[in-house]
Amino acid sequence: MQYLPNIVFAIALITGIGFFVMNIRKLLRNINLGKDVNRTDKKSERLKNMMMIALGQSKMVKRPFSGFLHIIVYVGFVIINIEVLEIIIDGLLGTHRVFQDIIGNSFYAFLIGTFEILAALVFIAVILFWTRRNVSNIKRFLSTEMKGWPKNDGNYILYFEMVLMTLFLVMNATDAPFQEAGIGNPISQFLVPIFNGYSPETIHIIERTAWWIHILGILTFLNYLYYSKHLHILLAFPNTYFANLNPKGQFNNLEAVTKEVKLMMDPDADPYAMPEEGVEEAVPEKFGASDVTDLNWVQLLNAYTCTECGRCTSSCPANLTGKKLSPRKIMMDTRDRLEEVGRNIDANKGTFVDDGKQLLNDYISPEELWACTSCNACVEECPVNIDPLSIIMDMRRYLVMEESAAPQELNMMMTNIENNGAPWPYNQQDRLNWANEE
Repeated sequence: MQYLPNIVFAIALITGIGFFVMNIRKLLRNINLGKDVNRTDKKSERLKNMMMIALGQSKMVKRPFSGFLHIIVYVGFVIINIEVLEIIIDGLLGTHRVFQDIIGNSFYAFLIGTFEILAALVFIAVILFWTRRNVSNIKRFLSTEMKGWPKNDGNYILYFEMVLMTLFLVMNATDAPFQEAGIGNPISQFLVPIFNGYSPETIHIIERTAWWIHILGILTFLNYLYYSKHLHILLAFPNTYFANLNPKGQFNNLEAVTKEVKLMMDPDADPYAMPEEGVEEAVPEKFGASDVTDLNWVQLLNAYTCTECGRCTSSCPANLTGKKLSPRKIMMDTRDRLEEVGRNIDANKGTFVDDGKQLLNDYISPEELWACTSCNACVEECPVNIDPLSIIMDMRRYLVMEESAAPQELNMMMTNIENNGAPWPYNQQDRLNWANEE
């Protein structure tokens, strides 16, 4: 019985971490359903982006108020959870505040005091975030795609953080040996009088209860991430590292199409010539993308990394003028479809069985895709370097090249270019007629 708490703790820890690892493996499997793309170039620039944007939060502070609050929560939550290491050691070995003896009372008091101040700041910041989401009626939190689960998910994580910060402070305030050592800390000391009327045994029970709920809450939070938009806590780092470094507005060309155009423009080429023996033509099985497996793995990583903050949508000129397009919804729909495909694979023992659905039409409509002006505002605004435009352009490419389903205006323009060498419906010989007008 003496070691029962340690055994229970070890089982909880192994179960929590094991379930997390299982979900991460599933996440990686889903991301790898995407087509291959090489993002191993310019390693120093990629590392700099990751350090500045993911770690340094450089794009968050473009909107100072929410950016500042986010930095408080981000820094506070990460630093406070350093104490989880001590909790794990105590839980496995049956010790109590093992670091206090190792580093000494003074430095330990300084660390815990810093953690408590950060915990209080995180609590305040979280309340302000909750108010912005639920009371302030900020437009980007009221969009159609933010109803139901997305709205609840954002609130659940805020409640999680409030509870964890409160438990951390209660745990310190009711730890009698810690307080009696004379190293009590600035925030928990304010809470000590609340428990003055309780017996030492009751206070100890409260402390142990807070300790257990705190660590179990952290393990629950860790595994909740997979089902939440807050997965960006982990994925922001690889997402910013593997982001597209090409100039915004530079689009990739399909190799098969490029070869065909070069062939058409070469006066010496034989368009009917058979390919050389042993040389395979790089013809893709499909032009563009109609489902998530047609996208590349970085685009799928983007979908999982989306924070649903709505900065992209709030800056989108199409959305601002009443069009149906929301870049945030594009990313959320891509993630939802990818999760659906993943569940299909799980249910069919590792093989995808056609479900008669796809990302195009079932999740994202052509109306949304053609509303995009390809201005890159969404890409510029994203605090973690997500690229909704690349998905939009790949799906447009499918509509044009596979289904010939471009809008009438675009079809007319392409017909004019083919017949007249220009977007306008005028014969090449008539182009300079305007100069003869009086």
